[in-house]
Amino acid sequence: MAEKLGVYICGGCDIGANLDVDALAEFAANGKHSSCVAVAKSNPVLCSPEGKAMIEADIAEHGLDGVVCCACSPRAKWDVFKFGDTVQVERVSLREQCVWSYEEDPQFPGQMEVIAKDYTNMGIVKLVNSRIPEPEFPDAYKTIMVVGGGYTGMNAALNAAKVGYSVLLVEQDDKLGGKAAMMYKSYPLGAPFGNRAETIDVAALINEIESNDKIQVITGATVEALAGSPAQYTATIGGSEYEVGAVVMATGFVPGKTEFLAPLGYGSIKNVVTAGEFELMAANGSIKTADGRTPSSVAFIVDTSLLMDGVSYDPCGEACEEELPCDDSSDEDACEEFVYEDKESAKHLAYSSEITSLVALKHANYVRELAPNSTAYIIYDNMMVPGINEKYYQAAQDDPGIMLTKGTVTGVNEVGSSVIIKAKDTLLGAEIELAADMVVVPTAIVPTTAANPTMNFVYRQGPAFPDLELFDGFADSNYICFPYETRRTGVYAAGCVRQPMGLGLAAEDAAGAALKAIQCIESSNRGMSVHPRSGDLSFPEFNFTRCTQCKRCTEECPFGALDDDEKGTPKPNPTRCRRCGTCMGACPERVISFANYGVNQIGQAIKEVKVPDTLEEGGPRIIVLACENDAYPALDMAAMRGKHWSPYVRFLPVRCLGSVNAIWVADAMSKGVDGVMMLGCKYGDDYQCHFVKGSELCNRRKENIAESLGRLGVEPERVEQYEVSIDMYDQVPAMIDEFVENITTNFGPNPFKGY
Repeated sequence: MAEKLGVYICGGCDIGANLDVDALAEFAANGKHSSCVAVAKSNPVLCSPEGKAMIEADIAEHGLDGVVCCACSPRAKWDVFKFGDTVQVERVSLREQCVWSYEEDPQFPGQMEVIAKDYTNMGIVKLVNSRIPEPEFPDAYKTIMVVGGGYTGMNAALNAAKVGYSVLLVEQDDKLGGKAAMMYKSYPLGAPFGNRAETIDVAALINEIESNDKIQVITGATVEALAGSPAQYTATIGGSEYEVGAVVMATGFVPGKTEFLAPLGYGSIKNVVTAGEFELMAANGSIKTADGRTPSSVAFIVDTSLLMDGVSYDPCGEACEEELPCDDSSDEDACEEFVYEDKESAKHLAYSSEITSLVALKHANYVRELAPNSTAYIIYDNMMVPGINEKYYQAAQDDPGIMLTKGTVTGVNEVGSSVIIKAKDTLLGAEIELAADMVVVPTAIVPTTAANPTMNFVYRQGPAFPDLELFDGFADSNYICFPYETRRTGVYAAGCVRQPMGLGLAAEDAAGAALKAIQCIESSNRGMSVHPRSGDLSFPEFNFTRCTQCKRCTEECPFGALDDDEKGTPKPNPTRCRRCGTCMGACPERVISFANYGVNQIGQAIKEVKVPDTLEEGGPRIIVLACENDAYPALDMAAMRGKHWSPYVRFLPVRCLGSVNAIWVADAMSKGVDGVMMLGCKYGDDYQCHFVKGSELCNRRKENIAESLGRLGVEPERVEQYEVSIDMYDQVPAMIDEFVENITTNFGPNPFKGY
């Protein structure tokens, strides 16, 4: 806990031109917290070498253990305001949240000084209630386990080995190579991209793996169990145990079930084959119809709309409730009754659309190569060839033996030895019928994790990855910001188990996932969080004497960081934790906090807001709890672009809305605050929460808050949650002003105001 503080007020960036910075420094020195403020000064440009030198001199002279920098946003100049491991720093955003965004209210002028004093006191109190984290330093295992010996897995293993890490490569088949070894060729992976399909030398890759003394290969085996935590995992493979620090999961995909292809004639028409079957034909050197003829024409269907009829795209079903797979009380027996639900559906065909398009172009090349007198037809609704692959598409358009037509396939029938494809919505607007000797229908890419747990975690929340409903089994957790992470820290997905992709992207994925695995080991070894709060040394601390074993923290943790013992008491796993604070927000007894971010700390900061006894004396007061990942940056950008908002709001950044504890709302209401806004990431179909479930969990908890407020005679509408993405900076000011207007016009003062 910081006991000897220095408070420093910056006069730059319009702050000094709008505020009396000397008077504000005097306020901090002689105000209600003067007993812990040893030094309070202003400086024309606090981030200048002279300004930083002034602070460093005061730290040395006065023995300061905390510094409050009242200047710009904590997202700016973060590298400047660092003063060593023994001095805590609290940033107060006077520039963005006071001066640049200030909007004068003629009824109550001069609010800028009130705002600045509130934020200064809030900053002081936050630092007084903060401690320097004392991280745990596990003895990290330096071996990286790569699960899956296909193209992605082999590339990941080589990448990790090349930088000096030992690698354990596990493949379920009796030899390496995976799906790539069964392919005839790939669409181009390098310049010139307009060339024909190219051969992939999988054998050379296998030889490189087998000759690398850093890589241990285990074939004909799967991961039977993965116990422990990042940096200290124990993997059970073939009955033997192996110590591993992190995992790259490159288990790939399985071809989709052919039952979904029945509307396109598969299974009932003998010359309708899947793309996977056609690939094997080419690999065997020839393309033949069912009766052994070389087809004079082959049609490739890319449009799958006929297969999608009746398929629901509701990601959450009737209720967006994440069901826990088991509710037993300990790691060892938590998953004895676990039953895995197969997540494959016809939607996997839609998810595979990009690959379907590129594979159709590649297979058309096969026809031109292996049956040069034959014609290839491609019927598509949308040709998805992103990036440089457009050149490959253009090369197909220029080939006189390849015909491409846009259309919606309405039926596939057999007439004699021909297969007739009917299509509508063509470029010419007419319906067409196309006769071919052979029809190739797409093969869906279904991740291995859609059918089985794959990693078999020994976790309280079960052996499988928690499904996000949106991904239908694909192992992902935040595809926007963290493309390799899964919801199990230390396990990084790469290749088609993460999303449908070709070999070029799979090689990139392999490198990225290997780098994340290395970062995980090295960060864990230093007691740091891996992501999203990279380098964070804090960890949730539990007051177990007050724990009621309600299991909310263990159930709601999005990342399975908490197990529990036979009594239901949480068992923390520090290296699994991502420091989001969801457990802190879930705890009804408020027994979970971080050294530098806690229930009491934020509660005390809320109490520092000066609330007028009546609206007529100084207007309303609104507390805004803003997620530091999207909402807070959006506020900064709004201020930087000259946007303004009501002077009656006070912002408090939170790690995630999942960390918001209901007591903070209670504290605000009991103090007479007129409303609470919670600004968090989007959830649902367009979810963007850095911690996956935090914003959604907060929205569920808000229902309980509303019930509590109703019992107290306070309108539930005084507490609202808003979804804010980082690019909504131009909309956030209006959200704030509308909320303030709604409170003052429709609800009036908080009934507890003045008590």
